[in-house]
Amino acid sequence: MKKIVVLISGSGSNLQSLIDSCHSGEIDAQIAAVVSNQGNAYGLVRAQKAGIPAFYLDATQYTDRQAYDTALLEYIEQYQPDLIVLAGFMRVLTAPFVNHFTGKLLNIHPSLLPKYPGLHTHRKALENGDKEHGTSVHFVTEQLDGGPVILQAKVPIFTGDTEELLIERVKTQEHTIYPIVVEWFISGRLSMHDGNALLDNQILPPNGYSIASSTL
Repeated sequence: MKKIVVLISGSGSNLQSLIDSCHSGEIDAQIAAVVSNQGNAYGLVRAQKAGIPAFYLDATQYTDRQAYDTALLEYIEQYQPDLIVLAGFMRVLTAPFVNHFTGKLLNIHPSLLPKYPGLHTHRKALENGDKEHGTSVHFVTEQLDGGPVILQAKVPIFTGDTEELLIERVKTQEHTIYPIVVEWFISGRLSMHDGNALLDNQILPPNGYSIASSTL
């Protein structure tokens, strides 16, 4: 069975959706380990409850980002994973780390990339008067939130929406589309070649597939 390592920083709600999908057989793989850069991340508890090895790697114990990422890489390699999934991992990975795992790193970002890379995406969408927002699953490259997009889900923005309401609406879609993309990869349907995301050997468009949301 193929193996996945998941990197987290927070509550781990996307991690939970992946755990549930592995248990149900929707994803034909095993989550071999979960690593967090935050010791109080609830995602570590979720992993432990599911019987998954969970590890906290403290950045303050390393001299710089490169030293941290080297230690992270060495820990991950113990499990020889087929895929590394970033699920709310709030660190920018160094180029050597990304290049080592090229084509095996997935991330989910709460915006309709290439719009709003980086932080505070929901706030920016509201401040700019956008009519829709969403989330994107993409391959990780050296460019922050700039890897080829695989799948997007859109949600409407309503008059009177708060940042908190929009966050929850987007999260609902994240929990749906991330397991889909992970299974595409695990089953061999999804790959990255020459800077493009390929599904069933067909290059995906710049915004990937798009699923219009009916779940508000």
